[in-house]
Amino acid sequence: MSTAVSKPSWQIKLLYDSECPLCLREVNFLRKRDAGRGLVAFVDIADLNYDPQMHGGVDFATAMGRIHAILPDGTVIKNVEVFRRVYEVLGMGWVYAITKLPIIGAVADFLYGIWADLRLKLTGRPDLATIIQRRQQSLDCVDTGRCRVD
Repeated sequence: MSTAVSKPSWQIKLLYDSECPLCLREVNFLRKRDAGRGLVAFVDIADLNYDPQMHGGVDFATAMGRIHAILPDGTVIKNVEVFRRVYEVLGMGWVYAITKLPIIGAVADFLYGIWADLRLKLTGRPDLATIIQRRQQSLDCVDTGRCRVD
């Protein structure tokens, strides 16, 4: 007896940081374009209930370093490829179409890497190590029920 695995209704699962104002602005724009169709599953990595095993094994620190998405077959993609795929799913593929060209794509990934490395600083947030430490403290608080107030 075989068990049928149902295909998800979404075409791409976007991992995003809701504590990043610029990221949240982009996600809000994309949600409007999705218009409730469920083509894109939006997953907030900042949520304390975020479970990497449910999202391609992409842990919090990795997801904070670069944008990631998961395809229905479980393939994990990152960097500009995420934007290209999300925009294609939402019928706006033309926005990132030029990044399919090898040289342009490499330059776009390079520039995105610079942005990703500076994202926290540019949005007035602590460095990644501090964010990870604070998250772990929050998770420990939830797990133990003993919370410190700093």
